Amino acid sequence: MTPDILRQLLEQHRQGTVTTDSLVQAIQTAPTLDLGDAVLDLQREVRKGFPEVVYGAGKTPDQVLRIASALYAAHGRVLVTRITHDHAGAVRTAYPHAVHHEMARCLTLSSPASNNPAPTRNNRGTIAVICAGTSDLPVAEEAAVTAEFLGNPVQRFTDLGVAGLHRLLARLPELQTAQVIICVAGMEGALPSVLGGLLGQPLIGVPTSVGYGSHFQGLTPLLAMLNSCSS
Repeated sequence: MTPDILRQLLEQHRQGTVTTDSLVQAIQTAPTLDLGDAVLDLQREVRKGFPEVVYGAGKTPDQVLRIASALYAAHGRVLVTRITHDHAGAVRTAYPHAVHHEMARCLTLSSPASNNPAPTRNNRGTIAVICAGTSDLPVAEEAAVTAEFLGNPVQRFTDLGVAGLHRLLARLPELQTAQVIICVAGMEGALPSVLGGLLGQPLIGVPTSVGYGSHFQGLTPLLAMLNSCSS
């Protein structure tokens, strides 16, 4: 069920041509599409506001193509995450207008006319996506691409780690205008704590596996963010 169909049902219910029981049944019924090795949830956009996202890791290029094609046919747009060049090649062979976001390891597929997945809603404000170091860029870009595909304006800030705090302070006026902050950091994961002490917006800390020694493949920045003294 798409949002347009749901609106039509609600209008018919308002006019009295669709009973309450029929409306409840239609909403509760989650239409699926069985592809054999995948069962797609075609009603997720109604429940969550966005269609099902394809997680590419572990899937073959053919599986990604078949799943993406089915979701594209149902919704007119699809986001595929954690893909390889082989995944992207399979989809782009069938849909040349698909966009492979190499750094983000994502692929977006939407209308060939505009390739605009969702109308940008400027009243939401800007999401600032910050990464502490260049090595954190793949995770930061995945967040940025996803947020943009959901219709949010995004501003990217790269390499603002605490080892050179002056870099962060120089961008502080820009950061203060954002509505939400997404901060991606590895190593000791200190950047979200610093930002939390300087800014008042909602702050989402994202630890990465970038680091060495006592970093423990991302555990150190995770615990640092969970134990941050700043809000």
